Amino acid sequence: MSSSLLTEARSFLFVPGNRPERFDKALASQADMVIVDLEDAVPAADKAAARIALAAAWQQWPAAQRARVVVRINAAQTDSHLDDLAWLPQLPDLSAVMVPKAEKVTDLTGVQGALGTPAPALIPIIESAEGLANVDALARSANVLRLAFGNLDFQADLGMACGADEAELAPVRVAIVVASRRAGLAAPMDGVTTDTQDMGRVQTDAARSLRFGFGAKLCIHPLQVAAVHAAFAPTAAQIDWAQRVLQAEAAAGGGAFTVDGRMVDPPVLKLARQCLAMARAE
Repeated sequence: MSSSLLTEARSFLFVPGNRPERFDKALASQADMVIVDLEDAVPAADKAAARIALAAAWQQWPAAQRARVVVRINAAQTDSHLDDLAWLPQLPDLSAVMVPKAEKVTDLTGVQGALGTPAPALIPIIESAEGLANVDALARSANVLRLAFGNLDFQADLGMACGADEAELAPVRVAIVVASRRAGLAAPMDGVTTDTQDMGRVQTDAARSLRFGFGAKLCIHPLQVAAVHAAFAPTAAQIDWAQRVLQAEAAAGGGAFTVDGRMVDPPVLKLARQCLAMARAE
């Protein structure tokens, strides 16, 4: 399991499992990780063929390519779920399995039991009121590496009619970030932006994700990847500030100090170090 790739990734690009001609194109994009989707993007009649196509592609990919692939299986509540679990062992060295509509810990333990040891990392998607109610337990489940937010399915589950800025979902985003932090997980992945033409909208949404404490965003089109990366990258001004903070810390020799007229304390130092770590990831 390539946990560093998974924990540091900022962009996760979906590709339908029944479109194998797009697999290599997705991997050739600038996306940090590629999610081959066996769930919503694949009609029921095509799911078996999608599994066959992915298994065939898997045999051709070198280890470096396999390490960048996550498989989204079908939800535990569906007929296709057990078929997915029986088939997944055909993908040796699989890094992670994305579990949609995760609501109970048993939704995850069932996947773990089917895959044996060592099991791939699990990425539960919080997409319902029930999933949100159990988010802490899901985050603390074995092999869970990150949480993801299914913003569209969540709205549908609750009958919400959110505005373009999804302000109504702010409490949900905070809850997912807090649960991730309490469980010691990497920062979670925020949901998709459905607009595949307006990259300004994508970058605005990704900037909101960053403000809420998310560390990545799900993408549905290769064009969205660059906008997500731009939103998650520190600006030149932010990098300059962070460097000056750490330089001032060294000069202070452990005493109190200020930068730009503002006191610097341990939380500010932590923010400065996080900023420079994000800059190095670029």
